[in-house]
Amino acid sequence: MKGCKFGSHRVIEPKGVLPQPAWKIDNTMEPRDNEILLDVIRLNIDSASFHQLVEEVGKDEEKVAAKVLSIVNDRGKMHNPVTGSGGMLIAKVAAIGSELKDKRDIKEGDKIATLISLSLTPLKINKIKKVHLDQDQIDIEGQAIIFESGVYAKLPDDMTETLALSILDVAGAPAQVTRLARKGDIIFIIGAGGKSGLLCTAMARDIIGSDGKIIGLVHSERSKTAAEKLGMSDALFAASATDALTVYNELHRLTDGKMADLVINCVNVPDTEMTSILAARDRGTVYFFSMATGFTKAALGAEGIGHDVDMIIGNGYCKNHAEISLNIIRKYPVLREIFEKKFSK
Repeated sequence: MKGCKFGSHRVIEPKGVLPQPAWKIDNTMEPRDNEILLDVIRLNIDSASFHQLVEEVGKDEEKVAAKVLSIVNDRGKMHNPVTGSGGMLIAKVAAIGSELKDKRDIKEGDKIATLISLSLTPLKINKIKKVHLDQDQIDIEGQAIIFESGVYAKLPDDMTETLALSILDVAGAPAQVTRLARKGDIIFIIGAGGKSGLLCTAMARDIIGSDGKIIGLVHSERSKTAAEKLGMSDALFAASATDALTVYNELHRLTDGKMADLVINCVNVPDTEMTSILAARDRGTVYFFSMATGFTKAALGAEGIGHDVDMIIGNGYCKNHAEISLNIIRKYPVLREIFEKKFSK
């Protein structure tokens, strides 16, 4: 039997919506002819979601595991009801529907990373083996389904699974930078010491070379250390990304009042919209990769201060984004070393 290519046949409630906005989906692990069944190895919970879970239950592996199980059991997917976000996973291909067998570049037994959100992926967890609190990752025994429209990437053979997962989780951000950054730009990266922030910094430097300027905002000395080790920012400073006026004043000083041509928001906490908007010059661009972004706050906030900026929603997918992000890691050994030590133990 064939299902809807977008997975609408698995929506339980409310009827008439697609799997991502649905409250509950069918996670029966019997694939349709145009679905792919996966044996899941590890979940990578998106940063905003994992941060919220830890804030709610504490930095305790068993409590985080219980909360994740509760969400998946209730919703049929790992769709955080507070942040609305999910993450992605790595798995072995268990079965490929008859409609897809001759149309895909994978076979049973291949290891892949899904490049679609857990917030729309039918998931069944049989056992949580380990919660990696410092990596936002969870080892499990379970299964998942990819719809016909779903995208994925084969895991590369020149890096560990955990390293590849940490990169592919945020692959959309550096790939979008290739579209947005221009030589001569002043680029301001909020969350410059995190996974997406470091990748965006490297990609931005790759594009602008010695032209323009890259300025990074970090929230802690640990993050600042990683960004400093990368050595691709012209300036770094530590402040709360929610403190819009403090950040504005410091960026104003560092840019001689010019402000940023491109602002990239990579943080995992809410209420950073106005910081991002104030950081951009008039007719500048703000790219919200953060899943903690409130887009109503951003739209009305920009209007409220009379600031004319282009705001882009952080689509996690763009063409060839997996290969673009893996290649930037391959190109810069120092970036790879940081990821291996900080995000892929």
